[in-house]
Amino acid sequence: MMTRPAREPYLVTHQTHPEPLTPYELKLAGSVTEIFTSGATTLDEVTDGLNALGLHGPDGGPWTAETFRAEMRRLGK
Repeated sequence: MMTRPAREPYLVTHQTHPEPLTPYELKLAGSVTEIFTSGATTLDEVTDGLNALGLHGPDGGPWTAETFRAEMRRLGK
């Protein structure tokens, strides 16, 4: 029987988060996961889902496609 050596985990540096997630980031991630699990496939469905869950955008207002994109850019840095 031939065994294969274990592969090193694949992780690109820019895919890592340098610090522990904040409570806000954890809540946002959990909410987005819940929305995708419920069948959302478009950006509008994601922002509608966030608004339906009562999670306010970073400016305190409702989520829009623009605020979601801007927040993902900010969090991705």
